[in-house]
Amino acid sequence: MKYFLILLSFLVFNDCEDKKQISSKKQKTPFVWEGANVYFLLTDRFNNGDTLNDVNFDRNLETGKLRGFKGGDIKGITQKIKDGYFTKLGINAIWMTPIVEQIHGGTNEGTGLSYGFHGYWASDWTTLDPNFGTKQDLHNLVETAHKNGIRILLDAVINHTGPVTDKDPVWPLDWVRTGPQCDYQSYNNTITCTLVKNLPDIKTESDEAVELPTQLVEKWKNEGRYEDEVAELNSFFKRTNHPRAPRFYIMKWLTDYIKEFGIDGYRVDTVKHVEENVWQEFKKECDFAFSEYKKSNPEKVLDDNDFYLVGEVYNYGISAGKAFDFGDKKVNYFDNAFNGLINFEMKWNAAQLTKEELFKKYSDILNSELKGYGVLNYLSSHDDGQPFDANRKKPFETATKLLLCPGASQVYYGDESARALVIQGTEGDATLRSFMNWESIKNNTETKAVLHHWQKLGQFRAKHPAIGAGVHQMITESPYAFYRSFSKDDFKDLVVVGLDLPIGEKVLDVSKVFENGDTLHDAYSGLSSKVVEGKFTVNSQFNILLLEKI
Repeated sequence: MKYFLILLSFLVFNDCEDKKQISSKKQKTPFVWEGANVYFLLTDRFNNGDTLNDVNFDRNLETGKLRGFKGGDIKGITQKIKDGYFTKLGINAIWMTPIVEQIHGGTNEGTGLSYGFHGYWASDWTTLDPNFGTKQDLHNLVETAHKNGIRILLDAVINHTGPVTDKDPVWPLDWVRTGPQCDYQSYNNTITCTLVKNLPDIKTESDEAVELPTQLVEKWKNEGRYEDEVAELNSFFKRTNHPRAPRFYIMKWLTDYIKEFGIDGYRVDTVKHVEENVWQEFKKECDFAFSEYKKSNPEKVLDDNDFYLVGEVYNYGISAGKAFDFGDKKVNYFDNAFNGLINFEMKWNAAQLTKEELFKKYSDILNSELKGYGVLNYLSSHDDGQPFDANRKKPFETATKLLLCPGASQVYYGDESARALVIQGTEGDATLRSFMNWESIKNNTETKAVLHHWQKLGQFRAKHPAIGAGVHQMITESPYAFYRSFSKDDFKDLVVVGLDLPIGEKVLDVSKVFENGDTLHDAYSGLSSKVVEGKFTVNSQFNILLLEKI
């Protein structure tokens, strides 16, 4: 925590500098998904913006610790966007856990009663769960995010329904299978099976036409929207000529959120548990829906980026390039499907490699085997029981390695505030999912110092796509310095970063990158100086330099 007292003295000064930098970014810096800074949050656990929607469907039984709804909602996220929380953190995309209507009951599989607070137990893909909010809330969220230069990623689940409970009957058996349970020993035993006990698996391989589940028909009739839903389905199947197979119903329901709300992308759940052709089909429908939204709402179009799909292929690592190995089969999920995959390897690389080894490896792969695609790096997440820093002993190192690494970065909510990941009395993933530690951010000086470090690095990353999407080149090994370069159309970006530098006066050789007389700004300290005889010299109380030409 050596930084925190020094950092606090800089808060007021740097707030003005932060605003200037963000304003500059909006005017001239292109948004590039390959270098995005994505904030991942559990919708129910981030911020409670409306206490009136905290309990629905009589979900009021006692649950296992951290296995019930805690009140977080869409309004709460919108509120934090308006407050500038994400902008100050340098976030330019938010990924939310699924917000569709969840099962009404709870399950008990040895961890205490659990409700679908996490969003992955769908019961009706066509509407939002009232615990998360209303469709108007979602409209407001997307509009507010876009006004602040932030993209919105929703979370798509096609692999399974929610569990069966006393309130939630199993879907028809031409829609789902209830066994066998996956053993993950082969391609087939990872796909044509249930992930876990009591999680019905959608028959995504089937091309057989099926009727709507009775429970949905009855529900929609009670809600007065059955005819409208059926008419929309008829129109969808007529346009696409797809068979009325289970996967295409769900694709229609998911792509409706693109056409209606203008979301910018999907993080796709449980990718390797579904046949790869399904994701190619899904991409086509997402692209069509996004183009329809843009044609219908030209005034709301942010840029010419395509719809973004990032997949969760559990245990995929960047070292594999495009080929994920099931043992008996290798699958390329990138071509004709995903723009990027979540990189499960990053936490091991961050622990085992030097910074230069880490940064060079990622830059080399992303600019060769994966050129035109990307990875989403993370160091902690909602279902990874072995995070890089489980006990939050290294929050500064975590930020430095994650936010300066080539590739897109995934900031898991509370990474930036050292939110506890070890919660006594919890079972399994619940320990990773406590409510956001807003009180600590407000009142704890060490937490404020950690947050400020994340903010400085995040803003620099957001302003400079060269950090995540550029080419990495070491300048000197000691002191450790590197540059990143990026170009797109007429936009060119070049930055120099120095790490593990001495406190006080720092002299960095920048002759390979900048000219004598160039004025460079250190975005970490806020200080500026001219290049003299190929060197940048500055005296600051930090061991980091984030250099940009001004």
